[in-house]
Amino acid sequence: MRRIPGLALALLALLVLGPAVAAAQAAAPAASAPPAKRSFALDDLFKMKSVGSPQRSPDGRWVAYTVGSTDLEKDKRDSDLWMVGWDGGEEIRLTSGPDGESTPRWSPDGRYLSFLASRGTEEEKKLGAQVWLLDRRGGEAWRLTEVKGGVDDYAWSPDGKRLVLVVSEKDPADEPEKMEGWKRKTAPPIVIDRYHFKADREGYLKRLWSHLWLFDVAARKAEQLTSGPGRDASPAWSPDGARIAFASDRGPDPDRAPDTAVHVVEAKPGAEVRRLTTAATPDATEPAWSPDGSRIAYIFGDEPKYSAYAQGRLAVVAAAGGDPVILTAALDRPVYGPLHWTPDGAGLLFAFEDDRESLVGRVPSAGGPVERLTSGRRTVSSLTLGPDGAVTLLGGSADEADEVWALEKGQMRRLTRQNDALFAGLQLATTEPFTSKSKDGTTVNGLLVKPIGYDPAKLYPMLLVIHGGPVGQDDWSFRFDLQYYAAHGYAALAVNYRGSSGRGSAYQKAIFGDWGRKEVLDLLGAVDAAVARKIADPARLGLGGWSYGGILTDYTIATDTRFKAGVSGAGSALQLSMYGSDQYIRQYELEIGLPWKAAERWIRISFPFFQADRIRTPTLFMCGEKDFNVPIIGSEQMYQALKSQGIDTGLVVYPGQFHGLSVPSYIKDRYERYLAWFDKYLKPAK
Repeated sequence: MRRIPGLALALLALLVLGPAVAAAQAAAPAASAPPAKRSFALDDLFKMKSVGSPQRSPDGRWVAYTVGSTDLEKDKRDSDLWMVGWDGGEEIRLTSGPDGESTPRWSPDGRYLSFLASRGTEEEKKLGAQVWLLDRRGGEAWRLTEVKGGVDDYAWSPDGKRLVLVVSEKDPADEPEKMEGWKRKTAPPIVIDRYHFKADREGYLKRLWSHLWLFDVAARKAEQLTSGPGRDASPAWSPDGARIAFASDRGPDPDRAPDTAVHVVEAKPGAEVRRLTTAATPDATEPAWSPDGSRIAYIFGDEPKYSAYAQGRLAVVAAAGGDPVILTAALDRPVYGPLHWTPDGAGLLFAFEDDRESLVGRVPSAGGPVERLTSGRRTVSSLTLGPDGAVTLLGGSADEADEVWALEKGQMRRLTRQNDALFAGLQLATTEPFTSKSKDGTTVNGLLVKPIGYDPAKLYPMLLVIHGGPVGQDDWSFRFDLQYYAAHGYAALAVNYRGSSGRGSAYQKAIFGDWGRKEVLDLLGAVDAAVARKIADPARLGLGGWSYGGILTDYTIATDTRFKAGVSGAGSALQLSMYGSDQYIRQYELEIGLPWKAAERWIRISFPFFQADRIRTPTLFMCGEKDFNVPIIGSEQMYQALKSQGIDTGLVVYPGQFHGLSVPSYIKDRYERYLAWFDKYLKPAK
């Protein structure tokens, strides 16, 4: 049926229905306008859903995934399992209990959806995460494994009869009744004898390792497959189910000679482990078997001294051993797993970064040019391959949080809409590409988020928001923090300074052994450009970041006094004091050297502390009490240095928190303090 345009319908009313009816229609109230959109509020952060771990079913009809949510009243986060039809038409919630679920995997026959969870009584939860099964035909989930120490990761065998589990050794101190001479309520002393002896969240490291176990599904019996010093991870079954490839740093002393390599072992207890990759480059990870079982693809890094700046490259090696073929050398961009072979074995699919974007790439398995399967200002991750060769992935953009997408016949198609209802009522600030030149001529790229209601005739207070890493990039993903600042009248500038990824290996390695100099040049060059372009008010500049972003905040305020407010989160300045107190001992000795032999270099990279008398920026320092990544001493020292000089400062310590805050109320508090500190100095009362 053809529709009559609105104007023609009005004329018809005048001609046929008569003047009275037409007059009545004219007097009728106009249709109400759609409600005005509002800008982001802090509580919106906790209304957002985090979507992850997409896994397509063997029959191709469904995609399972996780949805994370926040309960501010209970002050906790939860993660549940969902699935969506491949056509995107139906989303079904599968779990809803108070205990989080993660790592969904389909059994090879598609009958079960497995996942990791710590459920049940308090005593049962002490076992740690276990593998649970959901029968697609209906019914409650039930626990399959019962392994002491818990399951870190797992994979189904091709025939579905076995699982390979990654299990961490259990600390005897967790069973005080077995510790002679100690009361059950008294923790025994922590005895340490390792070179690399601490790590964030793990705490002080004992000689406890992670190994592979085989689990018989029918008999519900677990047997240990690997042993010895080392952390075994990322297990992958061969297509015939006879062998397992995995990544491990096993060796005489994994602490002193970190050399993660791909290993292969027969899938039977007592089998001998065979090292497959032999190059002296650490971080060989993500092994993936070719469909015929003759080759294994993997990602590898760089020589040990550059381990902190390594750019992942893709290689293939014969399963029997031999020289690898490097497939992405010419790409010169970081490659990420999981890796997937095309069904015919002729190509490999992967994700990679490229100057603020992340994309899906395909490369011939025998070598050749990389084909870009996606494009545009977006990000992708968590690739899985379906039985028809189509890809399922997470995709997002500056205007859209991550959702599950299908990549089919060269076209992207969104499957999930977990955040649509929230975003429909929100007005987003504009995110634009931003390029600047540093004083030494280096071209630096980043992103600029303009404040809501931006008027080019006005100057705005601007925040330099510095990412951590340093390896990593500010990309076209959704950024709540930048939107939050823009909603409160700030321009927000995110800069991919030298050391960032996405611009090639040389760009990442440019700051090797020389921290706080080139990065600061790049940050200041970007600020200069924003001021010159009449975006930023030079009298109202602020800066801040977390982790290496906090460290660079310290470096920047000790270099330039123009900033009127700063927030340094989980940072450090007296780098010499980090030696032996954080988790980076291997990097320090390979990159900077032993302090008693390279004291001048250590002092040089500690200049924010030794030149603290040059700082004029009121700065708030924040940290987690139990952070072993960048320990609290880094924030305490700089707080004390500024306090001693009478510079306005503050120190906020979040109890029980590690490097990344996890308690929702603390995360909310941090954002409130960010904004209050910047408002105090950059938006003075008129």
